[in-house]
Amino acid sequence: MSFRDDTEEGRNDLRRPFLHTGSWYRMGSRQSSMLESSQVIRDSSISVLACVLIVALGPIQFGFTCGYSSPTQAAITKDLGLTVSEYSVFGSLSNVGAMVGAIASGQIAEYIGRKGSLMIAAIPNIIGWLSISFAKDTSFLYMGRLLEGFGVGIISYTVPVYIAEIAPQHMRGALGSVNQLSVTIGIMLAYLLGLFVPWRILAVLGVLPCTLLIPGLFFIPESPRWLAKMGLTDDFETSLQVLRGFDTDITVEVNEIKRSVASSGKRSAIRFVDLKRRRYYFPLMVGIGLLVLQQLGGINGVLFYSSTIFESAGVTSSNVATFGVGVVQVVATAVATWLVDKSGRRLLLMISSIGMTISLVIVAVAFYLKEFISPDSNMYNILSMVSVVGVVAMVISCSLGMGPIPWLIMSEILPVNIKGLAGSIATLLNWFVSWLVTMTANMLLAWSSGGTFTLYALVCGFTVVFVSLWVPETKGKTLEEIQALFR
Repeated sequence: MSFRDDTEEGRNDLRRPFLHTGSWYRMGSRQSSMLESSQVIRDSSISVLACVLIVALGPIQFGFTCGYSSPTQAAITKDLGLTVSEYSVFGSLSNVGAMVGAIASGQIAEYIGRKGSLMIAAIPNIIGWLSISFAKDTSFLYMGRLLEGFGVGIISYTVPVYIAEIAPQHMRGALGSVNQLSVTIGIMLAYLLGLFVPWRILAVLGVLPCTLLIPGLFFIPESPRWLAKMGLTDDFETSLQVLRGFDTDITVEVNEIKRSVASSGKRSAIRFVDLKRRRYYFPLMVGIGLLVLQQLGGINGVLFYSSTIFESAGVTSSNVATFGVGVVQVVATAVATWLVDKSGRRLLLMISSIGMTISLVIVAVAFYLKEFISPDSNMYNILSMVSVVGVVAMVISCSLGMGPIPWLIMSEILPVNIKGLAGSIATLLNWFVSWLVTMTANMLLAWSSGGTFTLYALVCGFTVVFVSLWVPETKGKTLEEIQALFR
């Protein structure tokens, strides 16, 4: 064998997926008539749904990380003697770690595949939770939060991309929204368990989603579009076949993906200067805009410190109220998951951002008026109820659109050859703004609750304008057709 052959073989080895898809479905695809058990995954929706349910453990971990800081604030600050600012640092450090994870997420997912990057993300999450559970001072507490955030940063990019790349076009919206639904389930679980278990045990329970995710990754196929981009034709077609069902003719979809990869792959090296071209900068602008506005609208500030917000509103059982918000969020996101492929992305985004604006204005006015009313009066109690209802309405409105859809659209509109670079940029900016919001939310609320919600309302008002002018409708289109819109 020549040196050139050795080199080519080495290159091909480097392009193999880090976590191979295994052979359990290869045998089924070639000898499906001999294996009655393969009938379970003949239906494409069952096969894809199984894959989505496994990777959804990652967003559950994401949500558990977000929700952990709310029910544990009083106990951790008391046990470890933290100040409000020190706990705000703890709450926001997950976003700092996520920024680092976001920088690496695109390149990791491009180099070793979607499944391999999820495996890498799971390990620091597990170590981070264990570090928090054994923390005696801020050093282990902060280190654990950073490690959690790093894993979450990779998960937040990789899971929606993987789901978008494996889902049939008529199911992509609903399956893509499962990502955010899982995040809300994770938040709700953190709120619920936080009512009954100490903060150290709650941190140990945070290990479970990623502990289950790791073995689950060995039973699902790699993204066929990533395999096609890597030139692994046999693996690409086999992966697509098991996702669509062994009896399904995948010829048309195979050819579409091959054409798209061939078109995008004419220039394999993408530089920052290339992002000046409309086919690249426009989808990147839309993706970044939605993800940044999602955070500036204040949703993470509300979710991270909801117990504090309810206490300032005069609610005695603030942790119970926080759990109620978590339940409402899950239900509203489930409704969005059902609607997104029926009504479309743009309509839900418009309804969501308008609803958030109105809700936040109501909350801001209620908090402003409470400053001029005696705490013993009936009007004060009424305004407290109004502010709570407004916060719940804000969470519902966000869950119907601005929660799940920005991640879905980001995974849909970025061209395959810049998805790693552009996806990292969009995810990094999302987490940077999330860090700013969560770092300042506690201090802003201490300064003026009414002023804080007014700022959030102004951002949501601008979001209405942004969506109406620049966000395209992607409902019912293949990823290849969406990319063609920007050419």
